[in-house]
Amino acid sequence: MRGKQADEAIAWHALDRPTLLERLRSDPAGLSDEEAARRLQRFGPNRLPERPPPSPLVLFLAQFRSPLIYILLIAAGISLALGDATDAAFILIVVLVNAVVGTLQEWKAEQSAQALRTLLTTQATVLRSGRTIEIAAEDLVPGDVVLLESGQRLPADLRLLEARDLRVDESLLTGESVAVEKGAGGSLLTETPVADRWTMAFAGSTVASGRATGVVVATAGHTQMGGIASSIASVESAKPPLVLRMEQFARKISIAVVGAGALLGAIAFARGMPLVEVFFFVVALAVSAIPEGLPVALTVVLSIAASRMARRNVIVRRITAVESLGSCTCIASDKTGTLTVNEQTLAMVWLPTGSVQTVTGTGYAGEGTVEGAPGHPITEDERGLLVRIGTAGILANEADLEPADGRWRYHGDSVDIGFLAFGYKLGLDPAEVRAGAPLVHRIPYESERRYAAAVVEEEGRRRLVVKGALETLLPRCTAMATVDGPVPVDQRRVEQAFDALSTGGYRVLAVAEGDVPAEWWEELPPLVLLGLVGFIDPVRPDAAAAIAECRAAGIRVVMVTGDHPATALAIARTLGIAEREEEVATGADLDDLGSIEVPAYLDRVSTATVFARVAPLQKLAIVEALLTLGHYVAVTGDGVNDAPALRRANLGVAMGSGTDIAKDTASMIVVDDRFSSIVAGVEEGRFAYDNVRKVTYLLVSTGAAEVLLFLFSTIAGLPLPLAAVQLLWLNLVTNGIQHVGLAFEPGEPGAMRRPPRPPQEGLFDRLMLEETLLAATTMSLIGFAVWAWLLGMGMAEDSARAMLLVLFVLFENFHVFNARSELTSVFRIPLTRNWILIASVIGAALVNLGAMYIPLLAGILRTGPIDAASWGVLIAIASSILVVMEAYKRLRRPTRSMR
Repeated sequence: MRGKQADEAIAWHALDRPTLLERLRSDPAGLSDEEAARRLQRFGPNRLPERPPPSPLVLFLAQFRSPLIYILLIAAGISLALGDATDAAFILIVVLVNAVVGTLQEWKAEQSAQALRTLLTTQATVLRSGRTIEIAAEDLVPGDVVLLESGQRLPADLRLLEARDLRVDESLLTGESVAVEKGAGGSLLTETPVADRWTMAFAGSTVASGRATGVVVATAGHTQMGGIASSIASVESAKPPLVLRMEQFARKISIAVVGAGALLGAIAFARGMPLVEVFFFVVALAVSAIPEGLPVALTVVLSIAASRMARRNVIVRRITAVESLGSCTCIASDKTGTLTVNEQTLAMVWLPTGSVQTVTGTGYAGEGTVEGAPGHPITEDERGLLVRIGTAGILANEADLEPADGRWRYHGDSVDIGFLAFGYKLGLDPAEVRAGAPLVHRIPYESERRYAAAVVEEEGRRRLVVKGALETLLPRCTAMATVDGPVPVDQRRVEQAFDALSTGGYRVLAVAEGDVPAEWWEELPPLVLLGLVGFIDPVRPDAAAAIAECRAAGIRVVMVTGDHPATALAIARTLGIAEREEEVATGADLDDLGSIEVPAYLDRVSTATVFARVAPLQKLAIVEALLTLGHYVAVTGDGVNDAPALRRANLGVAMGSGTDIAKDTASMIVVDDRFSSIVAGVEEGRFAYDNVRKVTYLLVSTGAAEVLLFLFSTIAGLPLPLAAVQLLWLNLVTNGIQHVGLAFEPGEPGAMRRPPRPPQEGLFDRLMLEETLLAATTMSLIGFAVWAWLLGMGMAEDSARAMLLVLFVLFENFHVFNARSELTSVFRIPLTRNWILIASVIGAALVNLGAMYIPLLAGILRTGPIDAASWGVLIAIASSILVVMEAYKRLRRPTRSMR
């Protein structure tokens, strides 16, 4: 063997056995202990590279990667350079608070995600120097000979040397929900797809049934799973929608601040204002225009939303992803384990009488019933036929299923477990059935035979029961069972029933029985066909309703799976995702069309709602195409095969029971694996964005009012109406307290009955822009009139500024109630919906009141107590903002289209 593991150029499945062992420098007796130690030193431990969780310091520093934070830091630097340490301290305090809140939230989420991690495997049984020993799975090396048995998870990529009745569940790797047959055959074609390499068993898969011996051909990052994990690192993650919108908003704010500052500074300088005072004036203007409290407000809103999501079984690993679900226009969902339960269930039974029976209940549990067609209840004679099928399925079976401690415990092949569950639903106890028909001989399932059988002894005679592929068993059937006894088999009729079930997406097996002659050598005797059974991986009970809710919310849902197109379409029809075959695109179809640069490729992706038989990198290409088509894409999944797409999407959502790679890659983790929880996350995301808009509207409208107040005063030749420290007090303390209460605002009804926001839409749409300008203009004009009147009455500038400061505090106290809804009247929203907001308004008022009477604060803010009459007048004036905005809402509401 060469000095590096990799012979990724070697197609291990294409080698014959002698060449394979020669290349690996191994033999069926395994490696010696000394050689294994040398290879472990050379190749390293058999574990995937793990991304260590970010330290608190890294998370803390990451909070500063925001355009708004950059602007605030620049403003603080200018203030400090001009000797205004008070203003600089205020700004730095708010930046620090934002960083601490964000760090705590993301650290908490990271710890929750780490708690969900599961080990790939812990132990492996190997041959070393001809001895069978157990070692830690991470000590495996290429050339090791590994022994496998039912229930074990594969610790590395293996080429099978021996196999008996081996079936492997590769759903976490390929997305295929049915365990696949494996064997120790000869060489395969080099170009054989991964899913069809039946002589290989891959790391991360699980042995569903049987036993095997295999030689390790790849470990750690060189396995199929490791290759997918490596590809994730090279995939660039799309930015969350809120980040994009806030970057856009920050750019506009920056341009506006620079432009307004330059213009008004030039006007002031031209009117004879000293240059130093011009600088202070521009700094004060920047403080007015920049919503200093917005970073903290956003962090609080998203933190609250993350907590609400956690209560609905969605753990947020990156706080900016909270709103992303609410922004998504398309959810690309894995089928197996996400839309379905990933448990093969016997759901349909066709009897030779022509009747089709439906079996209720899903998954590996014996709860449910067998029901006839509507209007045609099952007769006692038909029930007898069903019991014969159930009994045969129990006897030709190596699995176990039993209730224990309020749960169902199971072990074995998924199809065998499904037969046992069917037996329970018929009222059969597998233990009693097996005790009443002692096993004489078992013929385990093998891919060459395509059936499993058992010879049992009943009432002094030996009987063979068998289940398997119809094309294998039907030629051996001379009769089929009916309520009147055996009748000649009607092959055409049986094949029509088979086709009908297959078209419905079912995996169809035949069940038969026959007497065993005295001279018998494992050849199938003449059989009586008992019926056909249809297996399916059932959809999650709440998935269809959740998808319907997505459709009502204007969100496109597409299914991406490795399953057969017929199976995928059947599931899609049940869920309401697709109806016609034209809506199904296969991986081969997409390969034929080329890449996302080809218009026909994008056209196919835009029209298909089901993507079947797709490989992991094809899933990634599908996500790329959806992004190119202008969608904000959320990708859901639980397997290794989903990881690259999870990384590339705007938002990756992993299932809690999924692989570590999927969970580490995703931005969110759905703890209970339910698609309905994802939809609940969408709703919470929309609520979060609505609250982001409300808080932004409150902060920007009051900030804009301050800018306009400065503009009007400058044009009128009046002194600066407010000092920079007073502006910071308004923006950071008064609104800083109130926006926390506003962040707790519950979601408004109808969030899931409106379409997603257009991807190109900024934070401010027409409605929000109109409301912001109207509120800002109202407060600034009234404030300017009061400022001019007070100065005209001969009041000293500091005293007039103190009165104006109180007026704007009151404006903000009233205006926060306008921000509770963009169109609903203040008086139609019960105060009891958000007691935290009420408390925050009272708290802000008390803090401002206290500032007037605390000498230190009063000195900094240049304010002081005012008389009761002045309070009454200022409250009456400030309440005008309620009147104006209520009038606007009343005029706007009837004509407003749904956003």
